[in-house]
Amino acid sequence: MDDVHFEQVESAAQKTQAGALIREYLDWLNGRLQGEFGMRFDVEAMVTSDLSDTHKFRPPEGRFYLARYQNRIAGVGCLKKLAEGVAEVQRMYVPPAYRGKGVGRAIVNRLITDARALGYRRLRLESLTFLDAAHALYHSAGFHDIDPYADNSMKAYQSAEQLDAYYSITVFMEMEL
Repeated sequence: MDDVHFEQVESAAQKTQAGALIREYLDWLNGRLQGEFGMRFDVEAMVTSDLSDTHKFRPPEGRFYLARYQNRIAGVGCLKKLAEGVAEVQRMYVPPAYRGKGVGRAIVNRLITDARALGYRRLRLESLTFLDAAHALYHSAGFHDIDPYADNSMKAYQSAEQLDAYYSITVFMEMEL
């Protein structure tokens, strides 16, 4: 989409903007999880990891993008290496004011294109069951549902006792590149 442009998160200002979007997204998810399922995760630990880990979403193996729509920050999306030949989409979020404008599709398409260019053969993601619009987008982009995979992102943020409960409300997806 010509109206969406991407910038790799590098500067302190970009990290602040990306951190605010990720925190907004994770706070919203956490509220839903607490209210509907009685579980929670550590939002600040996740945001700190996302912004400070120099390898998690960064080149050469990953990507950490801010998406701009009409020159305004309109979303975030990340690509992370999981294993040799396998990457994962993470922290993909478009604030409500920018939904329905093609920003989410532009982000997922950019991450798919980048994963292919980086030589990944499979692309995975995890998403909570109540994120129906996201699932529709991912399916339309070529993802299909799979069983939970090793090294998914929430292992580090859920207690062992809560992990099975978390998996019961999570959709795992994959696409061949």
